[in-house]
Amino acid sequence: MSIETRNSKWITTGLLTGLILSSLDQTILATAMPTITKQLGDMSLYSWVFSVYMLASTTMMPIYGKLADLFGRKRIFLCGLLLFLIGSLLCGYAISMPELIIFRGIQGLGAGVLMPISFTIIADIYPPEQRVKFMGLFSTMFAASSICGPAIGGMLVNWNWSWIFFINLPFGLAAFLMLAFALKEKRSNAAKQSIDWLGAITFTGAVVSLLLALVMGGNSYAWNSGPILGLFLIGTLFLITFIWAEARAQEPLIPLQLFKIRTISCSHIAGFFISAALFGAIAYIPLFVQGVIGVSASVTGYTLVPLMLATVVTTMGSRRWMMIVSYRVILVSSLILTLIGFLLFSQMNMETSTIQIVIYMLITGLGLGAIFPTLGTAAQHAVGWNQRGVATSSNQFFRSIGGTFGVSVMGGILARGITNRMGQENSVMSEQLQSFSDPEILLNQDIRATMPDAVLLELQRAFSGALHDIFLLAALFVVVSLLASLAIGNARLAQTVNK
Repeated sequence: MSIETRNSKWITTGLLTGLILSSLDQTILATAMPTITKQLGDMSLYSWVFSVYMLASTTMMPIYGKLADLFGRKRIFLCGLLLFLIGSLLCGYAISMPELIIFRGIQGLGAGVLMPISFTIIADIYPPEQRVKFMGLFSTMFAASSICGPAIGGMLVNWNWSWIFFINLPFGLAAFLMLAFALKEKRSNAAKQSIDWLGAITFTGAVVSLLLALVMGGNSYAWNSGPILGLFLIGTLFLITFIWAEARAQEPLIPLQLFKIRTISCSHIAGFFISAALFGAIAYIPLFVQGVIGVSASVTGYTLVPLMLATVVTTMGSRRWMMIVSYRVILVSSLILTLIGFLLFSQMNMETSTIQIVIYMLITGLGLGAIFPTLGTAAQHAVGWNQRGVATSSNQFFRSIGGTFGVSVMGGILARGITNRMGQENSVMSEQLQSFSDPEILLNQDIRATMPDAVLLELQRAFSGALHDIFLLAALFVVVSLLASLAIGNARLAQTVNK
């Protein structure tokens, strides 16, 4: 089976539209959720609107990748996109938080197809030297969505929050039609291939159990509580069963021999840990700017703009670099720059100026920009057409899992770090600080105004000190990613082009 390259511009436009919808969905919703929660009620379910989407989309990534290898990219992508649009429509009509959570799960089941299969299709229709150009376009669009998302979300929620989801429909349908008519696949006997049902079931059980443990641990339950330990145990048992099933399956969901390819295994490890560092630590920069420095909430939404813009620069440059040097050279140099950025973040304190933070973000962004395109390209080109889907999707899967791991672990470190630092104060001050122990209180300008100056100062110091620990851990994750990149070998894109 192969994809005909006619109408490649229409195909590229359709894929970019789907990817933009996926990236915009999260940034727009984050802005709108406080208003949605006020109308639907049940604040205790707030985080699950995001968590269930992440659980569903992450779980489905490798499954879609394997199905795309078996039955073709087009039909799998269109089915996933249609499911995403159905979920969006249902979300817009939700009348309660439980309904919204269920419909977000449906939306997430479809969203799992958008990114991995898009990159797989691009790898099918473009020669190697042009594929990174698409990744650069996507990175530019992703940066733009990160900047515009909060503004669009604020505008739509003031009108009618349902349009946060309804806006996906016209653009999604346009992408569906473009791909349905422009994307042509030659037919093959792939339909006769068997589906690894046992692998799919055990994989889903393992991922859902482990992700639930990471999402709920330190939040809904203590890390050493029975439910969290039980979820880790169940996830481990499912994982062991999954590995056993894959070793015996005729068409395994994730072929274990892929991990014997050094380029793939190292790129997965590097992707996991750099995502843990990025999504775990970067999430706290806006909190630092607003909670410690005291920048207004309206400005905080644009805090990460310098970082996003810097990533675009090196993402676009990575296309040319991959034609000249090996993946390892690009990754190592980029990760060293990223490591410097995180070490600078770890030195932030109450005296750090906004200009300094912008400089730190520019350094970090210039380092991060080339990492993800290089990792994705390395995984894609390490295998043939019939395994390209699962190689691409598994690479995206490890990044998503890494991000969830980083956010969960660092969230626990933040809460514990603040509590420990507050406990070091004298007893009178400690009692006052305990009433303001939630970091989110620092973001509430009304509550800040009622705090005694001494209490606010000590809470800011505790918050700043806890963030120091978070960024040091992120730097450690970058070091692990750096070591994995050093072991990736001398593979390079130019080798594939010359074949």
